[in-house]
Amino acid sequence: MRSKSVAAAVKHAVIIIAGILMLYPVLWLVSSSFKPNHMIFTDTGLWPKAFTLDNYANGWKGLQHVSFGRFFANSWLISIMSVLGNLATCSLAAFAFARLNFKLRKLWFSLMLVTIMLPYHVTLIPQYIIYDKLQWINTYYPLILPKWLAHDSFFILLMVQFIRGIPRELDESATIDGCGQRQIYGRIILPLLVPALITAAIFTFIWSWDDFFSQMIYLSDIKLFTVQLGIRSLFDPSGQSDWGALLAMSTLSLVPITLIFLIFQRYFLDGIATTGLK
Repeated sequence: MRSKSVAAAVKHAVIIIAGILMLYPVLWLVSSSFKPNHMIFTDTGLWPKAFTLDNYANGWKGLQHVSFGRFFANSWLISIMSVLGNLATCSLAAFAFARLNFKLRKLWFSLMLVTIMLPYHVTLIPQYIIYDKLQWINTYYPLILPKWLAHDSFFILLMVQFIRGIPRELDESATIDGCGQRQIYGRIILPLLVPALITAAIFTFIWSWDDFFSQMIYLSDIKLFTVQLGIRSLFDPSGQSDWGALLAMSTLSLVPITLIFLIFQRYFLDGIATTGLK
């Protein structure tokens, strides 16, 4: 028994040390955001020798008379609309694949799975050409509209696996009571799909909030910039960057996704575990 206790203690100690090592960059980021610029790279300790809030004040002013408040609002708009679009359309597509019988269903489902394997960069140029023809460049349409067209196959597959674990007897009972497919989807499947929906919502929000590449490709007007583009604009490789402001805004950019994950982590873990079991 004693040997097992010692082994468990050593195991937990190793996990704690590994966790601290993985968190060190984040801790350094937060700590350095409160340091004066001249101490960021000279004071290596996590506890600042001198505190200042000037980095947050200077960073919040933004660029070219556009504050970071505008950048945060833009990021919130894109992320929330992406979440709503994915939840609405991916759940409908998953319900169709899991419950409805239609011609070539297996073929369409296989083609949908193939799109998961395609790297984003492979489809970037054709998509850009299409959006350019539609005059959607420098707008939010390329970032939001695909989410409203069941664009993310990963979430469709996630929800299909979850729905397949729901007993079909519930559908049959609802059909006997006079419910059609719309009622079955809205009154039976959707309420039971909540754990998978929350999982998809968290993933979608985090991916949309942290997205940099797509936003850099499609957005050029500073008034449309998101937090990620705003932070990138604070970095000047040809001149002197305001590292304090850059680190301060980077710290603030982590707050929304951290809070959302902490608040919904129980539902997130339930959704992953339940989908895996089913």
